[in-house]
Amino acid sequence: MLKLNFVYEESCARLHIEGLPDYSQGHNDQQLGILSLWRLELIGTTELEGKLEHLKSLMLVVMQYSRYCLSGINKSFGGETSPVSISQNNGKHQLILRSSQVNIEPMKLLLDDSELADLVRCLDSLRLDPRVKVYWQLPRNEPLSRQERSAKASKLKNFATPFLGVLSFVLIMVLGIVVPVPEESIIPTDPKEQISESS
Repeated sequence: MLKLNFVYEESCARLHIEGLPDYSQGHNDQQLGILSLWRLELIGTTELEGKLEHLKSLMLVVMQYSRYCLSGINKSFGGETSPVSISQNNGKHQLILRSSQVNIEPMKLLLDDSELADLVRCLDSLRLDPRVKVYWQLPRNEPLSRQERSAKASKLKNFATPFLGVLSFVLIMVLGIVVPVPEESIIPTDPKEQISESS
C-alpha cells in the first residue's frame, strides 16, 4: 500500500505527516485519509510526535487560542486532563503536551509570537490541504460573544480611568513647576502725591 508523506514548513516550524489513502471512502492514491504519524519540529525544542488524537487536540487548542489572541483576549485552552493545553505565561505562550503513556512528565514549551504564528500557519496549511481528508472536529468560526467583548472593554475602562487621573495630576504639577509666575508691576509713587491724596 502506498504511504503518503506531506510536509508543511514555515520559518520556525516544520510539520510532517504520514498516512495512507482510505479506499473505503473512495480516496485516490494522492489523498491521505488515514493518518498514522505526525512530527513537529520547532526551533530550539525537541521533536514532537504522536498519533491523530494528539494532532487533533493540538490543532483545536492552538487555533482557538490564537483566534482569541488576535482579538486581544487572553484565554487558556485545554485542561489538565487534555492531551494539549495552551495559556499565556510571562508574555509568551506556554504549550503543554501530555503523553498518553503513564509515568511520562508533560512537555512544556514556551513560544514567542513569531513561533506561535508559524505553528498556526503550518496547522492551517494542513487543515486546508485538499489532499488530506481528515475531519478535524474544529468549531465553526463565529464572532466573539458580546459578553467576551464587553469583559475586555470593561477591563480596559477600569484601567484607563485611574491612569488618566494620575496622568492629569502629574501634568498639572509639571506645568505648575515649569511655567513662571508673572511678577506684579510696581508703579513708583511720589510721597507728596500720597500726602495730598490722603488730605
